[in-house]
Amino acid sequence: MSEALTKIVVDCASGEQKIVPLTAAEIAQRDQDAAAALEAEAERVAAAEALAELKASARAKLIAGTPLTEEEAAVLVI
Repeated sequence: MSEALTKIVVDCASGEQKIVPLTAAEIAQRDQDAAAALEAEAERVAAAEALAELKASARAKLIAGTPLTEEEAAVLVI
């Protein structure tokens, strides 16, 4: 990264604003938080896709007249 990462520090009493560089610890925490957010989003997408596949399977079985699994039945119950 070519430019230094910064933060704005505001003194609420005086209204003074300062732009200061992030510390190494803050940068490391920022990177950890970004990685955790990416992982959480990937898990959310995978869960949504699995639910959509389960619903599609249940609908197909209903149309075909074949028995549903308990999990498929649970997903269709409103």
